[in-house]
Amino acid sequence: MPEQPLVGVTTYLDTARWGVWETSAVLLPEVYPRMVRAAGGIAALLPPDDPDVAAAAVARMDAVIVAGGPDVEPSLYGEPRHPRTGPQARERDRWELAVLRAAIDSGTPVLAVCRGMQLLNVLCGGTLVQHLPEQVGHDGHAVTLGVFGDHVVTPVPGTLLARITPAPEKVPTYHHQAVGSLGAGLTVSAYAEDGTVEAVELPGPGFVLGVQWHPEMDADRRLVRALLAAAGGAVTPVP
Repeated sequence: MPEQPLVGVTTYLDTARWGVWETSAVLLPEVYPRMVRAAGGIAALLPPDDPDVAAAAVARMDAVIVAGGPDVEPSLYGEPRHPRTGPQARERDRWELAVLRAAIDSGTPVLAVCRGMQLLNVLCGGTLVQHLPEQVGHDGHAVTLGVFGDHVVTPVPGTLLARITPAPEKVPTYHHQAVGSLGAGLTVSAYAEDGTVEAVELPGPGFVLGVQWHPEMDADRRLVRALLAAAGGAVTPVP
């Protein structure tokens, strides 16, 4: 049988409480490793660390998922903080930018989810819309606090994403920020009905794909199976 790919998934660094303990902890919603396992891979946590070791960490992975999370620090793309931009997570910003850079440079397949897609855009010199409702005039991308909604995204024909999921799809969504100006070298590969950029990718022989929605919250595993296939490993679903 093909070897199961080892997929590094980036994580939160936050305060957590369990039993008698309350301390700084590495956190990741369980749906991420479950998604990787369901697609035929093995998940390994990549907690925020010294960016100088990102290349060594990525070198041990067959693929990387940059997980969703808090808003990206606006100074990274040269803008002042909007009143609705969330608390900073600078350690995670620095670490995940280094992980993305290492994955791209080494040709390691990467799937960037929500915040991860936004970081990919920033890494390539792009900017972000810091509070999307002000631009699109509605709250449809994050209707209820702490609850995933859904909306339709339409892939752009001829893109990597369109080869994986060619038809318009309803996807799980929860975000109030989005791509502003597109980063150099990136291609838009999906839009929401209101024109919001919902996926970006780096054209070429590798697999570098960012999606604004949350595939970990969906039963559709095509994106992760495609990631594992690009890593050259098993893509058979695991019960």
